[in-house]
Amino acid sequence: MDDLLAFGGLFVAAFTAATLLPAQSEAVLVGLQLAGYPPVWLVCVASLGNTLGAVVNWALGRGLMAAGKPRWLQIPQGAVGRASAWYRRWGRWSLLLSWLPLGGDALTVAAGALREPLWSFVLLVGLAKTARYIVLAAVTAGMT
Repeated sequence: MDDLLAFGGLFVAAFTAATLLPAQSEAVLVGLQLAGYPPVWLVCVASLGNTLGAVVNWALGRGLMAAGKPRWLQIPQGAVGRASAWYRRWGRWSLLLSWLPLGGDALTVAAGALREPLWSFVLLVGLAKTARYIVLAAVTAGMT
């Protein structure tokens, strides 16, 4: 039961961190790794949660931004504008920067608004977010 709670909590933290809601999945992953949980499973769970959270942003961009930004959707217009300009310049490859704490979420919304196909979005965002968690787990392993 403890394992289910630990991995479930990591999934929720990673999922939430990838959406427009504030959350911190890195601290949860590091804490669980230092508590002795297997890094491979931690990376898998965090990557899956974070990638699926980014898909929520993609869907918001795809559906809601096309219909006009609703008032309740609190995305700073400047951030979306910068992310859209970056995305238009570099195309889908800019999604490799979706792991960035500043601008990464806006980039995933812009990808949806600019009609990036879901398959390429998931592939590139999943790769970027998994690489980030691998590096984090490797650094944490070096600390022990």
